[in-house]
Amino acid sequence: MFVFGQFRPFGDESIDRSQPAMLKSVRDLSQYHAAAGEFQVVLDIENDVKWVPAALAGERTLFVAAGSVNAFVDFGTLKDDGLVLSPDGKTVELRVPKPQLDKPNMHHDRSYVFSQERGLINDLQALAGPPDQQKFYVAAEAKLAEAAKQSELLKRAEDNTRVMLTGMLQALGFQVKVVGD
Repeated sequence: MFVFGQFRPFGDESIDRSQPAMLKSVRDLSQYHAAAGEFQVVLDIENDVKWVPAALAGERTLFVAAGSVNAFVDFGTLKDDGLVLSPDGKTVELRVPKPQLDKPNMHHDRSYVFSQERGLINDLQALAGPPDQQKFYVAAEAKLAEAAKQSELLKRAEDNTRVMLTGMLQALGFQVKVVGD
């Protein structure tokens, strides 16, 4: 059989002998995911060795990271006065909990080392095994979380939650009054 111009008389086959996933636990959620943001950050991290020229030791890495952050409202924290029905049964007063940000979800398929410059010693160390990229993912996750905090994501989640609850309750025939915390 010919495969892309190569002769492979025995072919090759990939067999997956992995065990099926096992459900370890289930928990009930009371969160409304009201908004999501997609973010990208470029990290420029340099590790210098004091008094040694960069050509001999040290490294500089440009790492492109992509990820998303969800903003949610946890209705499990809704207090007794969070949803109050008026005495005439026509109006509902809402006190909605403030939205929160989830931990960033890194998109590993879109995150990568764009460029890396290493000194001779670091190049030799890299021959011994693949470089550890975990530190780049940890730093990128922190940068993505900070970008989400600085964005309008929480405001958007608050607005979307208010619109969703108001629409739902109005469809049930109630007048809705939203009270801020």
